[in-house]
Amino acid sequence: MVLLSLIATHSDVDLETVARLSAGAPEVPSSLLESGPAVSGAVVLATCNRFEVYCEARSEADVEAARSAAIAEISRHSGLDEDLVSRSFTTNTGQDVAKHLFAVGAGLDSAVVGEREIAGQVRRALIEAQEKGTASGTLTRLFQTASRTAKDVGALTALGKRGLSIVSVALELATDLSEDVDWRNKAVVVFGTGAYAGATMALLKERGCTDISVYSSSGRAESFTASRGGTALDSASLAPAVARADVVIGCSGSENQVSADDIRRVRAESGKPLIIIDLALTHDFDPDVREIDGVDLITLESVRLAAPAEQAESLQQANRIVTDAAQAFSEAQLSRELDSAIVALRRHTLGVLDKELEKVRAQHGCTGAAAEVEFAMRRMVKALLHVPAVRARELAASGQQDEYVRGLEAVYGITVDKASDGHAAGAHTADGNTNDNTEPFKAHGAAPGEAGAGETGIGESGRSRSA
Repeated sequence: MVLLSLIATHSDVDLETVARLSAGAPEVPSSLLESGPAVSGAVVLATCNRFEVYCEARSEADVEAARSAAIAEISRHSGLDEDLVSRSFTTNTGQDVAKHLFAVGAGLDSAVVGEREIAGQVRRALIEAQEKGTASGTLTRLFQTASRTAKDVGALTALGKRGLSIVSVALELATDLSEDVDWRNKAVVVFGTGAYAGATMALLKERGCTDISVYSSSGRAESFTASRGGTALDSASLAPAVARADVVIGCSGSENQVSADDIRRVRAESGKPLIIIDLALTHDFDPDVREIDGVDLITLESVRLAAPAEQAESLQQANRIVTDAAQAFSEAQLSRELDSAIVALRRHTLGVLDKELEKVRAQHGCTGAAAEVEFAMRRMVKALLHVPAVRARELAASGQQDEYVRGLEAVYGITVDKASDGHAAGAHTADGNTNDNTEPFKAHGAAPGEAGAGETGIGESGRSRSA
């Protein structure tokens, strides 16, 4: 089994393209698995700054076919030309897959370096894939290890200790633009009921803001405010709330965008300035709202440019943790592929030993001499198996596990089955006996473990989608 990932992020692609690629993201994993045999598992990570597809191909020979299938499915669901889709993605394979995801989960690849929200998004991406049945065993271990690595970075470095996030930086920018910097005196309208809306509510409350209204045309505002506070808005009360607001925050990613004319209309009688924070990748507000007198617009690009740099020492420490974790994960995955081979060799050797010991017992009976011979022979076999087991791990770490398997087949006549779904498979000896993988010398691999949104609704036209 081989891992690969297709990466489109704010670092390499403009956010508008990332948003267009993300259209239909929830359907991509399932349709990708249905498209053919090249892909055995898929997980999608889609955030405001990135669209990433993690796949498990059945073999090295299937990697290109898996990539082509992913490009085709993304193109089909997004409506974008396949050539454009292909050019927009960077493809990672091997250890680079783990290293990139672990860096992402730790906040090292975020617009606000060190932010913690992305770690939750990585966890949710895996949960969604597991619920849909698209996460293979290897991908599950990959994402679980990413979550643990993010925790290690948070615990062992000073990265992110200031608690910065995209939302917090956006609110700081809004404070800088305000005539009155006290959030206790501000009326705020939040569009959306997803993860960013939840983070926004929490940070607004930390700043003392109590006049918060929430809108979602999907009907989730009531349940959202019931658990998080604030006032739920409907289509009738939305326009008056925006008219009196000091700050409006878009977190919904709705296709029903609020136009500049919408804002002019509802704010016609308002004599105070308005700050619009648009955190939606697909823009909840028409960028032309910045041309309206008395309106300031803060976007994701504004946040990226304003995000403070983290200390170099913290970044170095975090990068070392990520690199070490990625290497350990990759080595463990390679070692897993040899588990069944090691077990097969062990059982083949012990089988030969048991036959010889039966001869000793038949000749000498259960005497003290026979017991000493058995003890000595078992110690000898254990010593003889030590070097092959060590060499298996060494060859796996250097990517030469196939040579080890071929050696077993050539010398001992042991045929090792290919692994399936990231788990070690069985093996067959020359006499046709099957060896399962219940007693490997050492258990390798990671331990088990580890945005609904509303829509904008001021405008009178535009398609609506439930978030």
